[in-house]
Amino acid sequence: MKKITADMIRKLRDETGAPVLRVKKVLEETKGNEKRAGEILKKEGFEKVLSRAGRGTSQGIISAYVHHSGHVASVVELLCETDFVARNDLFRQVAHDLSLQVASMKAKNSKELEKQDFIRDQGKKVSDLIRELKTKTGENIKIGRIFRMELGN
Repeated sequence: MKKITADMIRKLRDETGAPVLRVKKVLEETKGNEKRAGEILKKEGFEKVLSRAGRGTSQGIISAYVHHSGHVASVVELLCETDFVARNDLFRQVAHDLSLQVASMKAKNSKELEKQDFIRDQGKKVSDLIRELKTKTGENIKIGRIFRMELGN
């Protein structure tokens, strides 16, 4: 059995959003196997996400991105359940990343955006990013309206 350290717990908690005690328990059950523990915690988190799908999303933020050339701009509405989550740094960062995604990848609507490869991590889709955010925040999160404008188009 591999020794379970605070760094292991912190790393898995950051990756999965699971509570510290649950992370520790799963690490103990998997005898310190971080990869297996991560898979279990992510599966548990995704199951919780599905149970939140019907909850309302009346809060959120609007994030705007303007390319340094000044020729392309985008706006993304990222919705959540509470103002508390909308003020969260992780939530705000995802909203910013999505506005950058819209400016770069020219998605026409939120459904098309969710199917795209995430520009900051080609190994995941935008829908995966949103699902991870739901897991970490414990709230239902949706991409609302998106808008992209390019000079001359």
